[in-house]
Order: sequence, then structure tokens, then C-alpha cells
Amino acid sequence: MHLRLKWVFGLAVLTLTALPFQAMADCRLGKIAELPVTMVNMQPLVFAKINGADVRFVADTGAFFSGITPGNAAELKLPTHAAPFGLFVEGVGGSASVTMATVKTLTLAGRDIPQIDFLVGGSEVGASNVGLLGENVLGHVDGDYDLANGIINLMKPMACADYSLAYWDKTRQASVIALEIPDRWRQFERLTPSPVATAYLNGVRIRVVFDTGAAASVLSLKAAAWAGIKPGGPGVTAAGYSTGIGSRAVETWIAPFDSFKIGDEDIKHTRLRIGRVGIEDVDMMLGADFFLSHHVYVANSQHKIYFTYNGGPVFDLSASRPVADPSTLTAARPPGEDEPKDAEGYSRRGQARLQRHDLIGALADLNHAVDLAPAEPRYLQERAVVHLQDTHPLLARQDLDKAVKLNPDFIPALLDRGEMRFQGHEEADALADFDAVDRLAAKEADVRLTLGHLYSQMNRFDRAIPQFDLWIKAHPVDSRQFIALNGRCWARGQLGEGLPQALSDCNAALRLNKGAGTLDSRGLVELRLGDYDKAIADYDAALALAPKMAWSLYGRGIAKIRKGRAVEGQADMAAAVALDETLPALAKARGVVAAP
Repeated sequence: MHLRLKWVFGLAVLTLTALPFQAMADCRLGKIAELPVTMVNMQPLVFAKINGADVRFVADTGAFFSGITPGNAAELKLPTHAAPFGLFVEGVGGSASVTMATVKTLTLAGRDIPQIDFLVGGSEVGASNVGLLGENVLGHVDGDYDLANGIINLMKPMACADYSLAYWDKTRQASVIALEIPDRWRQFERLTPSPVATAYLNGVRIRVVFDTGAAASVLSLKAAAWAGIKPGGPGVTAAGYSTGIGSRAVETWIAPFDSFKIGDEDIKHTRLRIGRVGIEDVDMMLGADFFLSHHVYVANSQHKIYFTYNGGPVFDLSASRPVADPSTLTAARPPGEDEPKDAEGYSRRGQARLQRHDLIGALADLNHAVDLAPAEPRYLQERAVVHLQDTHPLLARQDLDKAVKLNPDFIPALLDRGEMRFQGHEEADALADFDAVDRLAAKEADVRLTLGHLYSQMNRFDRAIPQFDLWIKAHPVDSRQFIALNGRCWARGQLGEGLPQALSDCNAALRLNKGAGTLDSRGLVELRLGDYDKAIADYDAALALAPKMAWSLYGRGIAKIRKGRAVEGQADMAAAVALDETLPALAKARGVVAAP
């Protein structure tokens, strides 16, 4: 592949730091760049500029090359050109074809880098994030990952070949493991592969990739099978879906294992997320949850990885997003945090603590950030999120009101306040906040998907459909396509308008993901179209997956009544009302009634 690879930090060393525990004075660490990191939704975010526009990247050691998503490339008005023939990227959810874009000026760590190439393709990587900062930036020198303190340092050791590079470890107990280069990467001399090493699962050797871009660590189904673990087996529970670079969401499960060992750390009787990882040469992704619980130094200069344990849970395992798991290591060491020096430092550490569910620590840090920079609305919005998780909605609302007063165009605060207003039955005010976001956001912005769902929750389906339209057009290969298609299908089904297009949307969504929600949506459309047998079949399938889905019970009851099966239909409708007593009024307002 003839990509124009440009190492962006190769020209200067910013600082030199002596390793504090080395016996030989000739070993020095040069800090090439310090990248402040903000943890949001278990993603390490780095702020930058593209041609002068403020952007955020996900720092992703699992990506061999930096990339921008198609919607964001369009929003940034970046012209694209063909990628080398046959080039594609792979990850969770499958593979994706790519094009290329050349950014005139990328500003990172306070310096301008001219004419740098990015891949363009794949799924969005979170609201307001333009793409991934990959190994062509992070991997050409050593990477010092201290996500618990909100920092990634790019380092250049000098005369340190025989010394430990775990400079922060005063106890000299850091684990050290060898970096491996998968066979398929040996042909690409100028490309840097993601950091891969060996671990042991129930005593069996597996290959793991250190992947900051993965929110949660996940083990492949193949590797789980080596340990005798399969979906549906004893103790294995469903854990929702994960998304990645590909166009499909991937089903995952949580499963018990006797041990997981990496370096000197051995986690006994733990649980791990398993799924169809779909990445060649590796059996497991060690994600941001692992990085938050460890200080990790990727020593490309020595072909080694050093890491120490920070304490707390190693793997986050909730169904929707990682949550603390009771797994513990055989020995714990304190993280040895340095106190932040400014408001931004407190903000970053507070966000990292929030991801680890340390609400007390997160609130203390964000209080410091607000005190040091009271005119910065972002810190108020971040503190509001902590207040909400700590069940203090009044304090959260005060912070959001202040944030919007400071900056009436601050989209995150408008969205959060709008949701709070809606939940508090202040529908007119909530609508005003959402409409403000609609006016402020670029038409290609990822927030359009969120707006579509929020308008739908308010039963403003007429406003939801244009949001889904804009998002679907700008994100043609995103792994959340099935969510947007289902949202548009449901909105049209509720309005009873554009039913052939709604049916097409639901069919397309079901080809990507056969979920209960989409079956329920298609059932409503088929009911509207008078195809009662198909509606009943879809409602049956939806209820088999989600037995307490009230709309499916109500819709199936109506379809059965219209088919002359009145007793069965009335029983279904009664069961639906027992689950949601507001449903009859909602359905009647939409013309979804038993009488044809």
C-alpha cells in the first residue's frame, strides 16, 4: 500500500526526564508530546483542530491508521479521493471500505502538522467525535497511557535498552510482557501494528490486543470455546450488542472463567465479555476498562509492554455499557496519582473517575474545575452528569441552566437540559431546547440520531423523521443504521404516513439486526397496511424475544380482533394495558384501534 505516512512528532523532543529509579544516569526519557485525554462513555478523547475547526478524536491503539468517519468528513468539507486498491479496514461488526482525505492542517498538542492523510470510512465513534487517532500517530514512538489521570504521553527513550521504562513504579513490581508482531504485518514495513501480546485464559495461551478504542474488553467466541464456554451454556448471560468499525452490531454475552492471567497479574474466578470479535490474529481486545485500571507503557523501542494495577475492577461488564465487576486481582497497588495543576486537569481526572463509577472522586474533581474556571460551561455540564448519576437532579439542573446561560449554543448542555425538562413534564421547554440543537447542529452531525429519538419520545414524529433522514444520508455504512432505520419506520408507522417507505426501512433494519424493537415496528406498519397475518407473525416473534413489550401485545390484539379472534385479541390488549395503562389513549390518538 502506497500511503503517504507522516510521523507527526518526529522533529523535536519537548522535555527530557531522568528515570527516577534507574541506577545509570545515561538513561533518559524524552517526552515528545503530552496529549490531555477526557474519558467520555469509556472512550479516551483527544482534542485537536482540523483546518482550524475544533474536533475530538478517540485515541485508538487498536487502529493501525488514523481515520475520520464519512459524516464528519462531509461536515468538515474534506474532499476525498480513492484509497489504494483493495484497502479496507476490519473490526467489531465486520469490515468497511474506505476512501482517503488529506487534511491541510492538523493541530495536535499545540503544533500544526501540514498535509496529513486520514482514512475515511466505517461507523461513527460516538457523538461529537470525528474519528480515530491511530497507530500512525500513537505507535511510532513509545506510548505512556495513564488514562486514570487523563494523560497520554508520547515518549522517546534514549540509552534505555536495558532498563525498565515503568518510571512511575517506585516498587519495581510492574509486569513486563513481550510485544508481538502478527505475521500478516511483517510485509508492511512502514505501518505500525496495534500492540499485541500473550495472556492465558484458564491456562490456555491466547493473543490479546491492547485497544484503547474498545470501550469494553471482549473475548472472541473461538477463544471462549477453547475453555468450554459457549452462548447458552451454564452461567452465560446475554449482554446486549457492541459496535465497531463495521456496519453490524455484534451480540455479546457475559461468561464465567476460572482465571485470566497477563504478566504477573492473575484474576481468579472472573467473568468476561465474549462476542464475535472478528479481528484476524487476536483472541481478545483489552479495552479502555483495562487501561483505566492500569498504567500502561507501550515500549515500542524495546518491543515490550509495562503495566501496573491501579486498583478497583479490571473489566466492566454491564449489558449496555461497562459497569463495575467484582473481579479483583491477587494484589493491589495504589495508583500514585499526582494532583492536577489546573481546571482542565481536574476535569479530565473527574471524567476518568466517573467512568470507574467513583462518583465521590469525580464530583470532588469537577468541583475544583468549576471553582478554578467558573465561566467554562463544559465543566458545569460534566458536573451535572455526575449529579444525575448521584441522584441529585436539582443540582444537575442548576448546573445545566448556568452552562446554557454562559453559552446558549452549547449543544451538550441543551440536550441534557432538554431531557431533564421532558422527564419533568416541561414539554414546551424541552421542545425549545431540542429545537435549538436542531438549528445549531450541522446537517451531517451525529447528534441528528439522538434528536430523532428524543422527538419520537415526545411523540413529535413529524420532527423525528427529518432527523433520521439527515442522519441516514450522512452515515450510510454506520453500525447504527439499523437503529436509525427502525426509528424512521416506527415514526412513520405511528403517523400512518409513508407506509411503503416505512416497511422498506424496517426490512432493511431487520437484515442488519433481528431485534424485538424492529419486529414490533414492522408489525405496526403491517397492521396499518391491513396485512394482519404478517403483523401477528411479527408481533409473535417480537414477544418471543421481549414478552413484556406492551405495543406488541396491543397491536397483536388489534390484529387478532380484525381477524375474527376477538377473545384472544381482547386478552392481548388487556395484558398490554396491565403493562402500560396510557397505551389505549396513545393508540387511539394515532388511529390504532380495534375497529377497522
